[in-house]
Formats: sequence, C-alpha cells, structure tokens
Amino acid sequence: MLIRLLRSQLGRYRAWLLAVVALQLVGTIASLYLPSLNADIIDKGVAVGDTGYILHTGIWMLAVSLVQIICSVVAVYFGAKTAMSFGRDVRTSLFSRVGSFSAREVNQFGAPSLITRNTNDVQQVQMLVLMSCTMMVAAPIMCVGGIIMALRQDVGLSWLMLVAVPVLVISIGLIIRRMVPGFKLMQKKIDAVNRIMREQITGIRVVRAFVREPHETQRFGEANSDLTATAVGVGRLMVLIFPTVMLILNASSVAVLWFGGHRVDSGAMEVGSLTAFLTYLMQILMSVMMATFMAIMIPRASVCAERIGEVLQTHSSVLPPAQPVRAVASGLVELDHAGFTYPGADQPVLQDISLRAVPGRTTAIIGSTGAGKTTLLGLLARLIDTTAGTVRIDGVDVRDLDPELLWHRIGLVPQRPYLFTGTVASNLRYGNPDATDEQLWQALEVAQARDFVEAMSDGLETPIAQGGTNVSGGQRQRLCIARALVAEPEVYLFDDSFSALDLATDARLRAALRPHTREATVVIVAQRVSTITDADQILVLEDGRLVGVGRHEQLLETCPTYVEIVESQLAVEEVA
Repeated sequence: MLIRLLRSQLGRYRAWLLAVVALQLVGTIASLYLPSLNADIIDKGVAVGDTGYILHTGIWMLAVSLVQIICSVVAVYFGAKTAMSFGRDVRTSLFSRVGSFSAREVNQFGAPSLITRNTNDVQQVQMLVLMSCTMMVAAPIMCVGGIIMALRQDVGLSWLMLVAVPVLVISIGLIIRRMVPGFKLMQKKIDAVNRIMREQITGIRVVRAFVREPHETQRFGEANSDLTATAVGVGRLMVLIFPTVMLILNASSVAVLWFGGHRVDSGAMEVGSLTAFLTYLMQILMSVMMATFMAIMIPRASVCAERIGEVLQTHSSVLPPAQPVRAVASGLVELDHAGFTYPGADQPVLQDISLRAVPGRTTAIIGSTGAGKTTLLGLLARLIDTTAGTVRIDGVDVRDLDPELLWHRIGLVPQRPYLFTGTVASNLRYGNPDATDEQLWQALEVAQARDFVEAMSDGLETPIAQGGTNVSGGQRQRLCIARALVAEPEVYLFDDSFSALDLATDARLRAALRPHTREATVVIVAQRVSTITDADQILVLEDGRLVGVGRHEQLLETCPTYVEIVESQLAVEEVA
C-alpha cells in the first residue's frame, strides 16, 4: 500500500525526484573521492615532505568539498519541496474523498479516525518521503561506492566489510521486526485519544452540567496512559538501535586499525591507504545506519499508508449516475415501498414506506424516538440510498439525478443545527453565494432571527464560532432555517428544526414560512404535535413502519399510535 500510494502521488514530481537523484549522486561521489585525496596527501605529500603536492591536493579537496556541499543543499531543497507537495496532495485527496462519503462511510471510520488519518498519518508518510530524498537516495550510492573505493585501497581487509555490514543489518532488522506491531498499535491509541478529546471538547457543557469532569479526566488519563505505554514500549526498542550501531562501528574501527596496522607494519599497505580504508568503512556503515533510520520509519509509514489507503479506496455508497438526469421542475417527492437496512443489521430501520409529497403542501412525519424519521429524510435528500424500493423526484429516481442538481434543489435543516466558522452572512450564503444582504435580512425575518441578528454588534458580519457555539440553541436553529430559505430550493426538509423554539416563536415562524414556501414541497419531522396540526398530511412511523397517513383530525380517529403520541403531550380535546 505504501508503494502504491507513493507511486500514485509522486508521479507528477518526477522531474524534482530526478534532480534529487542526480544531485545526490554527484554529492556522494564527491564525498567518496575525498578520502582518496586525503590518502594521497599522506602517502605522497606528508610521507615524502612534498609541500607543493599537499597544497595542490588540498585545494582540490576544498573544491570537491564545495561541490559536495552545494549538491547536498540543493538536493535537500528539492527533496523538501517534493515531500511537502506530496503531503499537500494526499491531504487534498483525503479531504475530497471524505467529502464524497455518505453518512454510512463517515460512521464506518469515525470522525476522530478520519482527522488522524488526514493529519498524523499523512505527516508520517510525508516525513518518510523527505528522509528518502535526503538519506535513502544517498545511502545505497555511498554503500556501493564505498565498497568499490575501499577495495581499491586494499583488498586484504575486505573481509572486515563482509562481517561488519551483515552483522549491522541483521541486528537492526531484528529490532525493527519487533517494532512494527507497536507502530500499528500506536496509531489506534492515537485515534482513541483524539476521539475522547473531541468528545470532551464538543460535549463540555454536558460534562460540566453533570459534574463529570473527574470521570472524563480519568477516561482521558487511561487512554493517554495506554498511548504512553505503547510509545514507551516502541521507544525502548528504538533506543537499542543507536547503541547497537555505535558498538558495531567502534568494533569495526578497532578491527581495521588492528589488522590494518599489521599490514602496514609488514609493508603490504601504506598509512594513507589504511586511513582511507577506515574512512570508507565508516561511510559504508554510516550509509547502512542511514538505511536503518529509514527502516525505522518505513514500518510506521506503512501502517499510516494502509490507513490512508483504506479511506482512498473506500467509495461512497451514494454513487453518481453514469448518465445523470439534469431536470427537476416542481419538486414532487415520492417514496415507493422504500426501505433501508444498515450493513450487518438484523432488522431494517425503514421498511415498505410509500408517500407522495406535492409542491404547495406540507407533509409532516411523527413517531417515537428511533422510529426512522431522520433516516427517512436522509433517503429523500439522498444522503443515503435505499436498500429497497425507490425515491423519486418529479418521477425520476434520485439515483439517476445529477447529485449536485438534486442537493441544490433541496434545503435541509438538520436535527442538529450546525454553523461554520465565519460570520452570520457567510453562513447564510452557504447555499447561495450570490445572495444579497436584502435577501439575507428577508430570510432572517421569516426565520424569526432578524431581531437578535440586528442586536448583535456587527449585524450580518458578526463572527460565528465553529459549530455556532457562541449563539444559543434556538438562535442556531433559526439561523439554519434562514440558511435554507436563502437557497430558495424546491423541496424543504425540516428535521425536528423547531424543537429549541418556544411555542410563540414556533407559531410565528410557521406562519411566516407559509407564504415563503407556498410553491415548494415541505417535509417536516417533528416531535411536538402542535407543530404539525395544520399539515396537509401526517405520516406516523412506528418501528420503521408506516402505521398512519392523513390529516390531524383523521389520525385522531383512525391511528392509535398517533392518539397515544397526542395524549402524551396534551389532551385530545384541546388539540381537536
């Protein structure tokens, strides 16, 4: 998965990568050439007292060093540019894919996990790309070149390389092999910490209201301790790597000096060649060590790449049609024996639901908690697809409609009103970026929100915090209703959107909505009977089934479930 991800995202940066390889090649060759020059200075300059040769070769060494430095700096620049661009592209791909998910896929992964995959996981793979461009390219060149140059200096000591390199590779490999499961577990622990933190921040009011701070602190502490314990376990293995490498490096140096000293004493080798051989052996082992650092990062990056790949390879269950229909005229909504079952569930959430909502009329949906009301609205808006039956708008199956056209024609006010970071105006223009201030004020007036927006310090330009946390629940609901009104869709879907309003405001809002939505199809999910008594038709749901259809007065006579709901809220005679 890691290779597939790198191949798919780095292809467009092939020129930069080729530049990195070329520059690293030149820089590494220059680095490998320096010990040979140093050996010549010792054997041909210092040993015979030739100052001119020392000076000439020294200047040449400075020139080679300058080339090596310039190539390394430019290579790191292009490597960093490639890595950062790679991270940007992967984050964009993830964001686009998650944006196409239906509620089903979002629930499958969970919001905290999706956030972690788009931040921490991408960062890990991005760091691998950066280190690959700066270290992984140079390491094999230096290793192979070092072996060749070392053999040129003295073949008799080559057996030391045959011993030192495999010992280093095997030692580091054994440590890394034990680290891979730890890295996988760490990412899951990070997900858990993010999930708990997100819950606590989002639900801070509930936590404080029920005085659950100690409990939540303990819950976060446990998750944090689990992550720390896992990280410490992986860290213990990581700290073994550097001492192991240094032990092998130092042992190899001692061996080269010991056996090389005997060869120098016997006349089979010169002092300069011994110095160069020792430098080349260190370069070889250092290149292996650089590769081991990469090997440390590869397991974790592989785990992260798998998690990123899971998201990128998951396709939305709400697929756009191959030949989309681009005509929605009036907004006639029909459900024909529609049903929905979550994957793996034993019982369907909705089954055999048929309804017809026509423009200019209001259709209300009521039922107990868990009856499937919100799921039904999700089918109408095609946030999820039916698993049985069909949903049609103007006689066309919603699965055959252009999704952008469909969603543009639908104004949804969700059960949990949500506002985005920005201003009142930017939130209201979410469905219609070209709306004028006059249109915004008109929508606010209909939604009974004009008074409190005018009372705000900056009116339409008043800042709104993430989620709308700086306004009350009722104000948030009214702003969301105004946002839907600004879009002027053919179909309005209100998912229990009046629950936070007092009865007087609710009544004024519904009265103001009637002329504004006279030609549109209106579907209202409600918990309060008083909200829907004047609806043109009321659908009563129970356990995912349709148990009653009709006007308020008809249902009082024909639907026991509706009567039970009414009686639980107020006397039947009062409503009648």
